[in-house]
Amino acid sequence: MAEKKLTIKKVKQLLNETPVDKQLLTQLQDDKRAGVQQALRTYYHRQEREQARREAFQQRLVIERSYWEKGVQYVAGIDEVGRGPLAGPVVAAAVILPHDFALYDVNDSKQLSATKREALYQQILTEAVAVAVGWADNRLIDEVNIYQATITAMEQAVADLTVRPDQLLIDAMTIASDVPQQKLIKGDAKSASIAAASIVAKVNRDHLMAFYDEIYPGYEFGHNAGYGTKAHLQGLANYGVSPIHRRTFEPIKTGLVTGKYSG
Repeated sequence: MAEKKLTIKKVKQLLNETPVDKQLLTQLQDDKRAGVQQALRTYYHRQEREQARREAFQQRLVIERSYWEKGVQYVAGIDEVGRGPLAGPVVAAAVILPHDFALYDVNDSKQLSATKREALYQQILTEAVAVAVGWADNRLIDEVNIYQATITAMEQAVADLTVRPDQLLIDAMTIASDVPQQKLIKGDAKSASIAAASIVAKVNRDHLMAFYDEIYPGYEFGHNAGYGTKAHLQGLANYGVSPIHRRTFEPIKTGLVTGKYSG
């Protein structure tokens, strides 16, 4: 009696399991049904994408690994978010990853959806050796300028780490620290540690701006995170400058002088 073939539905189900039985793959190669062959092509294409994702992630750990191999135990990635908005703080994060870190989706936060960032944020907090966040509010930004405020936030994040780092990897900045540091242009795309920091900083700031949206309604902070969108500018025209707006940023600076914006 001939062996009963698996249904196409069952084949697809088995190919979605992890790991897929190698003997099954061999058997399916000889199955001439078009549905089976399409399911196989989908499976192999998915495997290729997964392999590419893993290789890209491993590339983002090359710098960290080069330090680990030299005996540098704790490498901290530092990044910031919020330099461009018209309102709210600039937020920095410092993250020390374990040597076996393997969250392949950790990448520059700007490349990720809000849902993906939220999920990765929770995983980073669980798996990281240490995580810390630094802030510089709009008043400090107006007082010292955005560049210096960003440095302050980064220095605070590093200082608040519960584990002292042996090496800092910083996205496009240099800070005052007795810990050796390496400045990386577009570091959030080159270093998994910096990418993890970018996610932590972004999620923390987004949460804060959503909170501010409730306190200062009318500017849509929960949607624009303080950036100068059309709705935000209309809110400025309607309600004036809120306590969290950056008064040295345009068009707020000129608007306050000309009387376009109250506050």
